[in-house]
Amino acid sequence: MSSATPNVVAFGGGHGLAATLTALRDVTPTITAVVTVADNGGSSGKIREEFNFLPPGDMRMALAALCGSDAWGQSWAQIIQHRFNTSGDLNGHALGNLLMAALWDSSDDLVAGIDRVGDLLKIVGRVLPMSLQPLEIEGVFETNSGLQTIRGQIEVATAKGKLQSLKLLPENPVVTPQVLEAISKAEWLVFGPGSWFSSVMPHFLVKDLANAISASSAKKIMVLNLQGPEGADEFAGNTPEEHLRLVLSHISTLKLDIAIVDPTVHVSKNGLREMVKELGGELIVSDVARDDDRNHHDPAKMSSLFSHIFE
Repeated sequence: MSSATPNVVAFGGGHGLAATLTALRDVTPTITAVVTVADNGGSSGKIREEFNFLPPGDMRMALAALCGSDAWGQSWAQIIQHRFNTSGDLNGHALGNLLMAALWDSSDDLVAGIDRVGDLLKIVGRVLPMSLQPLEIEGVFETNSGLQTIRGQIEVATAKGKLQSLKLLPENPVVTPQVLEAISKAEWLVFGPGSWFSSVMPHFLVKDLANAISASSAKKIMVLNLQGPEGADEFAGNTPEEHLRLVLSHISTLKLDIAIVDPTVHVSKNGLREMVKELGGELIVSDVARDDDRNHHDPAKMSSLFSHIFE
């Protein structure tokens, strides 16, 4: 049992975190999104390269996901997600990214800048970067041509081959203080879904953040990825069990209360169930995929499931 409006911290990045936040938004107003800061592509990459700012894209998506379901919220969600299509310098930039860059350019307080955008949008909850310095992610993959070292979030997310090791650069960045504070107050911590190597795993690669997660008395939920189309990035050759083992290789003291998997994921449910049980948790097999696109999570289905779990 938890409170009627449980205090939830959700970790991730990109579309996976956005789906989780959209689901949580209708369940509790007390949400903190902790977002990876290793994006190096598109509009975020351009802003990062030009200003050495945090890549704003994943935070923009989190802010949009936490916009209310009323007319104000949904109109602003569309506005900050608007991406310019032009032959000029603005081509490819998202308005929300430029808004955050403008606020960061006028103040050194990065968190205050994100909070100001959240206030403008009247979001439910809060969005925080996992660190206040932009990070690089680097993976070593075993391929048909031997071991390859690949650097960059986009590059790691789309790399082919079997992951051998994964790290952040710098390897031990300072965790955003407000993130540690949010974890200390949380009743639930939610991880995933998302690009496992580049959006979910970074939170477990930082020692201070991993220690705070492990030491937290909050109940912990792992939302496992859906089975993507044949040849899809990051899932090819990696089962949910392997994803969990990768997490445990960096945070061996982690305990789980619940792991969620869609029934369409082709794994040994008993094997996964036993693994989750060894971590102290329960495996919930539930339909959480969109009916019109089984490769993406359905926020409405996830919201219903979270409501049941939090009862």
